[in-house]
Amino acid sequence: MSLRKSKIAIVGTGLVGSSTAFSLITQGVCDEILMLDINEERALGEVMDLNHCIEYLNRNTKIIKGSYEQCGDVDIIVITAGAPPKPGQTRLDTLALSVKIAESIVNPIMKSGFQGHFIVISNPVDMIAYHVYKISGLPKSHIIGTGTSVDSARLKNFIGNLLNVDPRSVQGYSMGEHGDSQMVPWSHVTVGGKSFYEILKDNKDRVGDVDLDKLVLETARAGWEVYNRKGTTYYGIATATVGIIKAIMNDENKIMPVSTLLDGEYGENDVFCGVPAVLNADGVKEVVEIHMTKEELGKFKKSVELIREYSKKIK
Repeated sequence: MSLRKSKIAIVGTGLVGSSTAFSLITQGVCDEILMLDINEERALGEVMDLNHCIEYLNRNTKIIKGSYEQCGDVDIIVITAGAPPKPGQTRLDTLALSVKIAESIVNPIMKSGFQGHFIVISNPVDMIAYHVYKISGLPKSHIIGTGTSVDSARLKNFIGNLLNVDPRSVQGYSMGEHGDSQMVPWSHVTVGGKSFYEILKDNKDRVGDVDLDKLVLETARAGWEVYNRKGTTYYGIATATVGIIKAIMNDENKIMPVSTLLDGEYGENDVFCGVPAVLNADGVKEVVEIHMTKEELGKFKKSVELIREYSKKIK
């Protein structure tokens, strides 16, 4: 009897790619991981180091230095390779170079016969995920950007700290661009099932006056706060990525905020942006449309329009 092995490939073995691989093996998510990088010695070094973990883990995940030709039977390919922003730049400023890098990765992978799922981390993630969708020819459900997944985790962390509760007890999303224009539909944020608005009203003596716009800005800028201190971010986004991978591999039908193609949802078309979506073995099963207030919807559409503007710049 032959058993089919689950395989994941990670393109880009820098800190984000290697952290993603480490999170995968420590959680025992798949049978095999392929590590790919233009710097083959770097990829090999990561493979060697990761293999040295196996003795102390609960699963013997096979980790190898891979190539694009080996991607034909891979289930999920994670793209982390991209152009890091230079001092003074935003994620949007890296678009042109990141597009070229994405093309150099996706085109040879598709020649291998790959028919699985792409998870795009490379920034600006909404535009790069859209471009991967266009050049790969794969169904829209098979292309997923990490989008606002890590932003939503940061938002919950901030709220959890504010109220002194476990952030996992907070329900809510950051939506739109994974960038400065993202927004939070506060009318849908709850803690333990109770409206965040009601909590603030009932606990003024404890939390004081909370500036929600400032909280959104802090959420959007949290990655830069990390970047300014240690040069980049990787643990948060790597773990969010593995959460997406598990939802697909285990057919979980789990709702997560990711960047996916809007096809009429929220009145938008032909654009990737961060929205809550149901994830299962098919990738994005469906987009969850929440009913936002008029003001919230206006902020969301403004963020979507910025994404669309930059997406149009891709040749």
